[in-house]
Parts: sequence; C-alpha cells; structure tokens
Amino acid sequence: MSEMISGFDLAKKREEKKAIAMLVDNKEMDLSSIIPLESNVEFINKNHPKALAIFRHTTAHIMAQAIKELWPSTQLAIGPVIENGFYYDVSCEHQFVPNDFEKIEKKMREIIKADYKIIREDITKTEALSMFANDKFKLELITDLNLDTVSIYRHEDKFFDLCRGPHLPKTGYATNYFKIMKVAGAYWRGDSKKEMLQRIYATSWLTKEELDNYIHNLEEAEKRDHRKIAKDMDLFHMQEESPGCIFWHPKGWILYNVLKNYIHNCIIKDGYFEVCTPQLLDRTLWEASGHWDKYRENMFIAESEERILAVKPMNCPGAVQIFKQGIKSYRDLPLRLAEFGYCHRNEPSGSLYGTMRVRGFTQDDAHIFCTPDQINTETKKFCKLLSKIYKDLGFDTFSVKFSDRPEKRTGSDEIWDISEKLLKEATAEAGLSYTLNKGEGAFYGPKLEFSLKDKLGREWQCGTLQVDFQLPERLGAYYIGEDGEKHHPIMLHRAVLGSLERFIGILLENYAGRLPLWLSPVQIVFATITNEFDEYAKEVYNKFLQSGIRAELDTRAEKISYKIRSHIVSKVQIIAIIGANEVTNRSLTIRYSDGKQDSLTIDEALHLIQEKCKVPII
Repeated sequence: MSEMISGFDLAKKREEKKAIAMLVDNKEMDLSSIIPLESNVEFINKNHPKALAIFRHTTAHIMAQAIKELWPSTQLAIGPVIENGFYYDVSCEHQFVPNDFEKIEKKMREIIKADYKIIREDITKTEALSMFANDKFKLELITDLNLDTVSIYRHEDKFFDLCRGPHLPKTGYATNYFKIMKVAGAYWRGDSKKEMLQRIYATSWLTKEELDNYIHNLEEAEKRDHRKIAKDMDLFHMQEESPGCIFWHPKGWILYNVLKNYIHNCIIKDGYFEVCTPQLLDRTLWEASGHWDKYRENMFIAESEERILAVKPMNCPGAVQIFKQGIKSYRDLPLRLAEFGYCHRNEPSGSLYGTMRVRGFTQDDAHIFCTPDQINTETKKFCKLLSKIYKDLGFDTFSVKFSDRPEKRTGSDEIWDISEKLLKEATAEAGLSYTLNKGEGAFYGPKLEFSLKDKLGREWQCGTLQVDFQLPERLGAYYIGEDGEKHHPIMLHRAVLGSLERFIGILLENYAGRLPLWLSPVQIVFATITNEFDEYAKEVYNKFLQSGIRAELDTRAEKISYKIRSHIVSKVQIIAIIGANEVTNRSLTIRYSDGKQDSLTIDEALHLIQEKCKVPII
C-alpha cells in the first residue's frame, strides 16, 4: 500500500516554505490534501502562473462571508473567478449600491486579519442536500451534480460554501489588494425565466502596484470608450429602432471604407478572389450545412411565399455554392474566395455593446478550398498576411489559442482527430506557439484564434483560422483529383480583423481616437482666423482635396482658439491656421496634435501631409 502524506508535510519536507497550493499529477489541490508520497507534485507559490486564480477564488469566499455577516439573510448562488477578478451572485432583500462597497471591503479585511483556517470537507450528496436544505440555489446545483460526493470549504466555524477548490490554507494568506467594482443584475444560471440575482463584481491582485495599475487602466479605458470617441468624431450612432446595428455617419463611413479598401488590396495581392453572396438563403441550405441544428437560435428568420428563409449569420454556405459552379480540378486548388459579407446574428439584447458586440456586422471573411497537403502552406501564408496587416494597423505582436472540439458539434471523432492533428502540424510548421482553448472550436472543426494586445494591455480576439472537413462534404462540393476521382476539398475559414465594426472600435480605443493619419476620416482642417481670409483658405483647401487629402474647411465666425479646441476634441491631428501672415506669404501655419507648429509653403505642407498620410505599402 502506498505511503500517504499531506501537502503541508510534503512542502515542509521539501522546504517549500512559500507554497499556497499544489499540482498533483497536474491537478490543482489544497495543501491539506492527503496524497500518495510517490505522486508527481509541483508546489504553487505566489509567482506561479496558477497562483492568482487561487488567491482570487479565496478572496471571493471572503467577500461572500463578509456579505453574509453584514446581511445574514443573504443566499449565495455562485462565485467564480473571471478575467481580472471574480464575482458572486447573491439573493438578498437589501439592494446593494456603491455606498455598500466600503463596508463590505472593511469586513473582508477583518476576515483576512482573523486568519481563519480554511478547511475542505468531502461529504456525500445526501449530506450536502441536508446541509444546504434552506438554500434553494445550492440544492439545485447539488441535485444536478452527477457525483456521489461533493466538497465544501469552511472558514473554521464562521462560514461554509459549496466549492470544488482549491483554496489558500488560511484567510490570512489573502492579500488586501482588492476592490469591489460594481453591482449588476444577473439571472440565475443565465436563464431569463429564473430569478434575477444581484451580481457583485470585484478585482484582486497580489501587489498594490498591480491593483493601482488595473484601476488606472480602467479609468483610462473609460476615457477611451469607443462610443464616446465616435460621438466626438461624429462617426456613427445606434438607436433602439435597430438594436445592435450601426448608423454610419459620413466620417465613420470614410473610416470604414478606408479600412475595407486596405484589406481588399492586401488580399487581392495575396491571391484571393473577392465574391459576394446573398443575404437570404432558404432553410434547406442551412439544414444541409448543419447550421439549422447547431446555430438556429442565433439566426433571424423571414418567410416569403410559404418558404422559410434565414438572414445569413455567416458566409460559408454561400462560398461553397460558388465553388460548386463548374467542375474543379486539383490544379485549381487552392482556391481562395474572399467576401466582405454583411451578416446578422441574434445576440441577446443585454450583451450588445457599441461596435464591439452587434447584431449586424461585416466579416473580412475568406474560404480557402484546398487539399490536405496544402493546409500547411496555406496556414503559413495566412499567418504572414495576418502579421503584416496587424503590424500596419499598429499591433506588432499577437497571441494564439488552439480551440479543439466543442461538446456541441457535428462529425465523427475520427474526422475531428484528423482535423486537429493537421491544424496542429500546420501551426507548428508556421512557427507559432499556442495555448490550448479546450472545447471552444467551431461546431464543424478546430480553429486558431489570434488575439491582439492594445496600449492598455487588454487582449482582443480578432483573427481566426478554422479547418473544416465537413461542410464541403455536407453540401456536395468536390474536385477531380490527380487520380481522376472525385474528392471533397478541405475548407479553411479565415478572418484577419474578425469584423470591420468591432475592429474599428478596437482601433478607436487603442489610439484614443488619434488614428494613424492614413486611416483618419479628416487628415487636415483649414481654419481661418477671421472671414477676410476665407478665399485663400478655400483655394488651399481645394488644392489639397484634388491631391487626394481628406480635408475640411472651417470658416465659422468663431474665435480661432474655439475652432482649434473643437477640432482637438474631434481628434483632428493637423490644423492649418490661416491669417494675415499666411495670406501675405502664401504659406500655412501647421499645428499638430502635440501643440507644435510649423510655418510652411503650400507645396511644402502638401508634400508633408501626403507623406504622413501614405497608406502602408501592400
């Protein structure tokens, strides 16, 4: 029989004085756990990648205890760790408001100072049902668990809750670097038919510097909110009559089309053919593709002449229809079909957020039809294109996640095994390292997800590359191989930006509205000091317009200081100020966004602006 030992004793034996938890055969466990001595054990200390989540998990329980002590009738639902912190869903007669946060935080610090021992207990399902007999939320969770035993965690005799763990050994191990951020409504288990709970969000960190940086970045992010910036720049608006869809104003539509045209030029040079497929497709095609079964709840439906049609949520079935026109040979592959497809998805109204989460959006989509032995080459080619575009748009690095088979999927395990193997090989061939994003693949195949990091350190998942063995077969697409036989092509779904709308929001927040000049809707404004200089201003303005510069003329009867301020607010980065000296010398005083000024001739100014506004070389 194997000799057993507790994590505490093993840590002491190995002189792991700073351990807070452990990985036992790659499974996270508490130090109090009793394990076989010969187990493969890695101790987790503060510097370990998994440490922060454990600290946050324990701090979530500390917050729950504080709330229960302050409002004893509170019933706790769930309290998971999320990105940058955690939350707890609670049912309480008291309506929480920001004024309560300081009171809860004070109680949390008292609990940390009390240094209660955190104890794990494994009990039977029957015992758990009895223990939580008066807690409807825990009863529902326990009943749904397909387990004979469940675990609870106690803070000595002061608090207990249902939890899988692991946790810190004592409440005193937790840091005081936390802050309750907000309270919001949330349906129990995300079901709108169930009770509305109060969700209390908090953040916690290992050091004061990390907490301060996070709060600072949040404040900075609020200033950079793309919705506010878009209003200042007069780019777009949204309204209740078309939820989740965008009304693009002239300047916003300029930005949209400049970005779209740049992507268009990149992909055409990279060997793609641009196509366009219909917005409405018959239900039978969506049934054949598998979308009706797996994606129906997200689709908008229309009826006409007793036919059921769906507004496309994605472009792939349409691309297959184009591939099927005419007989294709292996010599025609790879065939790269790109589409700026306008799609609609029935996202929950509560999740809609500016251009970041919408119902109507344009994908910079493409579908590459290829043979299995072309997947590696096409993956490398796509990654090179993606890197170039991201760099041109101001993002020098990106991270990659490999998303494998989801629970809700089509196709056999054999097909998924082959798909995942080929994509992993192609990723290695492209020289990319990745982290596993378990169970997050598309319903038809595995995918790579490419995430950018903005100037505030936030990650945005944008690009994707998905391997699909199934859709071409389901929709009857084939090519004639070198052997003279019919073969189904592999379909690579890929996007660089993800959607133009969302990426524009990312750009606005990353640059705080001061976009690279080649993207700016207005590249220069000509502002007169008084109306007597209007004629000269119009002459220069027209010269710049004819040279392809996106210019505006401001001859309003306002003080020049007022004009300058208004253009700074609207994120114009170059203002040409025109007064008596400029008219006399036939020159321009150029004011930049940093406040610096240059006095230049008209031709010097034109050449300078043209250089600054050059679109990146395709």
